Amino acid sequence: SSNHWVMAWTGLEINTLAVLPLISKSHHPRAIEAATKYFLVQATASTLVLFSSMTNALYTGQWDITQLTHPTSSLILTAAISMKLGLVPFHFWFPEVLQGSPMMTGLLLSTVMKFPPMTLLYMTSPSLNPTLLTFMAILSAAFGGWMGLNQTQTRKIMAFSSISHLGWMIIIIIYNPKLTLINFFLYAMMTATVFLTLNSIKALKLSTLMTSWTKSPSLSA
Repeated sequence: SSNHWVMAWTGLEINTLAVLPLISKSHHPRAIEAATKYFLVQATASTLVLFSSMTNALYTGQWDITQLTHPTSSLILTAAISMKLGLVPFHFWFPEVLQGSPMMTGLLLSTVMKFPPMTLLYMTSPSLNPTLLTFMAILSAAFGGWMGLNQTQTRKIMAFSSISHLGWMIIIIIYNPKLTLINFFLYAMMTATVFLTLNSIKALKLSTLMTSWTKSPSLSA
C-alpha cells in the first residue's frame, strides 16, 4: 500500500524476518538450512530493491514507486523482484527452501509471500524492459514444467509448478497487468487447495499420494 520506495523495502524486510521462524520451527538441520538460504536470497533481493530505488532517486530526484524511469534502476529492480519471486535465472533457492519447510509454511511461501513482490512488479510494470521480462517468463514456464516432471517429492513439484505459473504471470504483466492479478489470485486459490489436501493426507512423497485413496477416497477424488 506504500508509494515510497523505502516504505516498500521496509515491508519486504519485515515480511522476510517474519517467515524465518516459521521455516525453522522444526529445528531439523534441513529446516535450518532452508531458513538460512531463504534469508540470504531475500536479503540480497531487498538490498537490490533499495539500490535500484536509490539509483532512481539519484537521477530523477524522487522516491515514488510508479515513477521508476531510469533504465539501470528498472534493470536492477527486475533482477531483485525475480530473485524474490524465484523466476528462472534466480529460481534455485525456491525448491530447496520449500522442501525444507513444513507444509503450511510452504503454502505461505508459495502464495502470501509472493504477493508483495508481485504488487511491486504490478506498480512498476510500465517502466520495465518487456524483452527481458518475456525472456525470463518463457524460461520460467519451460523450466518449471520440465524440472517438475523429474521429482518425487510433492513439495518440490509444487515449487516447480509455482515457478512455471509465475512465468505465465510475468508474460501477461507486460500486456495487461490486471489480468496478472486475476491469474495470481486463481493461482493462490489452487495452490492453497493442493497444499491443504497434501497436508491433511500427510503426503510428502508421490508414493504416499498413490496409496492415499485407501485412507481418504473422497479427498483423493
